[in-house]
Amino acid sequence: MNRDLFFAYPGDIETRTGGYGYDRRMIAALHDLGWNVEPISLGEGFPDPSMAQLANAGHILSELPDNALVLIDGLAFGIMDEWAAQESGRLKIVALVHHPLALETGLAPERRKALAARETKALAQARRVIVTSHATAAELAANYAVPTEKIAVAIPGMDPAPLSIAGGDPPLILSVGTLTHRKGHDVLIAALEKLRDLAWTCRIVGSKTLDPDVASALERQVARSSLGGRIELVGQIDDPRTEFSKADIFALASRYEGYGMVFAEALAQGLPIVGCATGAVPDVVPAGAGLLVPPDDPEAIAAALRRLLESPETRIAMADAAAIAGASLPSWRDTALVVSDALEAMP
Repeated sequence: MNRDLFFAYPGDIETRTGGYGYDRRMIAALHDLGWNVEPISLGEGFPDPSMAQLANAGHILSELPDNALVLIDGLAFGIMDEWAAQESGRLKIVALVHHPLALETGLAPERRKALAARETKALAQARRVIVTSHATAAELAANYAVPTEKIAVAIPGMDPAPLSIAGGDPPLILSVGTLTHRKGHDVLIAALEKLRDLAWTCRIVGSKTLDPDVASALERQVARSSLGGRIELVGQIDDPRTEFSKADIFALASRYEGYGMVFAEALAQGLPIVGCATGAVPDVVPAGAGLLVPPDDPEAIAAALRRLLESPETRIAMADAAAIAGASLPSWRDTALVVSDALEAMP
């Protein structure tokens, strides 16, 4: 089989999010497996491009030769339904869906409905669909008319990492996630306000530039809380593994996750977890390794954190369970093998 692959993504592949991190690692790991991978940027604006930006992305892909195999990141592909309908007979299109666009937090009902309709039409043109979790696979089968036999689940890989040294005095709560509404940092901060009576510090690591309005609102929320000396909005860090290694608890109040790579990273470094039972998070975090509560519930997040802060024995037991679960996570080579097999089985 021809092992030439075009890997298309929106914007800048060096963007520090879990989705772009997955793309970077797939390109490298597929290359190591013998694929000739050519990365292609589809330009800026996604998932809300202007008409000109959308047309330019389509033009870039339409320049590919007949029968070219192209894997397209869903952040762009989900709204490229018209282009996909025009080119699916000429190109071998594979979609990579981190999570459906319509499940982004905060969308108006009309916008959500329109995105779901467009992504459904786009996915119908793909010969294979790669997803990063079993939860997303189930979502696409149930609500996006994607036959299960077209779906391959390639769970994100994990690099070996040192276990947390923990034992902070006061305990350090770590949260890692881009400062966007979906990541629920506002819920975490509201929960921390209910824990003034306990000793702790919190570092929230994540880019402030992808949604400056949310970042500014979080800064104001911290200022109003009078906890600015205990809560730090750190911003983006190129390698957050050093942050995990110094933390005692990992907490992220995401409103939805298509997978949640940072939860897997917390497991790999042996951190007890507080999160929300939404999307794929319950699939990633075993019951013994963390406490999962309903989304958008500061009281529940506060209660879970209080339990871990007040009971070092519980923290240690959950940290041990996390480390065991983390040791069983796939490597990036394992993930790339799933993708490679799916590509090789293309009709």
